[in-house]
Amino acid sequence: MHIAITGAAGFLGQRLAQQLIQRGELRQKPITQLTLVDQVEAPSPSARAIKVVSRAVDITQPHALDEMLDQRPDVIYHLAAVVSSAAEADLELGMQVNFDATRALLEGCRARGMRDTRFIMASSVAAYGGALPEVLDDMTALHPQNSYGAQKAMCELLINDVSRRGEIDGLVLRLPTIVIRPGRPNAAASSFASSILREPLNGEEAICPVPTTLEMFVMSPGKVVDALVHGAQVPREALAPFRAFMLPGITVSVAEMLEALRKAAGEQALALVQHVPDSRIEAIVASWPARFETAKASQLGFVGDADFTQIIDSFMAEQHA
Repeated sequence: MHIAITGAAGFLGQRLAQQLIQRGELRQKPITQLTLVDQVEAPSPSARAIKVVSRAVDITQPHALDEMLDQRPDVIYHLAAVVSSAAEADLELGMQVNFDATRALLEGCRARGMRDTRFIMASSVAAYGGALPEVLDDMTALHPQNSYGAQKAMCELLINDVSRRGEIDGLVLRLPTIVIRPGRPNAAASSFASSILREPLNGEEAICPVPTTLEMFVMSPGKVVDALVHGAQVPREALAPFRAFMLPGITVSVAEMLEALRKAAGEQALALVQHVPDSRIEAIVASWPARFETAKASQLGFVGDADFTQIIDSFMAEQHA
């Protein structure tokens, strides 16, 4: 089985690649090749029985992914994206990466008759917005309030339509905000949700730019990667009629996140969080809904975190592994 990952140099792509190598099989078939694609060459995990190919590619360029597609991967994980604040600041770049490149990738699959390739795209809670009910479900109308969410929503509709036509086996997983991300803060509007925990747990200061009353729908990196792997194995017939749905995250306020930090690492860690309001970030994040009914994901076997304490415990265990 040949699996390809775009955005493979990102933290999620790297974790996914590592887990696939550790498993060694998917759909009860051995994984024989893993193709990693990103704008910079992704790290190539060592794998004795799996051929790992890493390519530095600008996916916005014409025919950039032809070489990969000519090998007709069995599964394509499309994780490449320009994140929320960056897509809002640069509309053209966001459209090129988040929508145009996705369309080109789908057209490449169609042109090669790759009807049985499972095409999995990571979407976002940002696809929702506007006046919403207290609790959303998978069929709540999409009304994004930022360019990133709009680009993801357009991709969702396109993937669903191409799948409806039988020209690709598409699946869109709407990701909750991923907490706790490793590394350093990035251009995502939600980056603070990880930094207000990650940095204090490492003895460093962090900035909280939003009110502590703000609620978010979150999921740990480990559970997201588990969901991506599981998504490649869900039977095709179980996905219709609409192939986009939210993964089972948990609802938590910023105040509850900070209280979990205090319980895990004490008052000295909590004191490292400085509250500096940023209306731009607050406007973006506050437009994202925080409460979902995720029956479809649960019915299909996707599993979320038990509670927020588990998320912090998982991060701390990884830090000391």
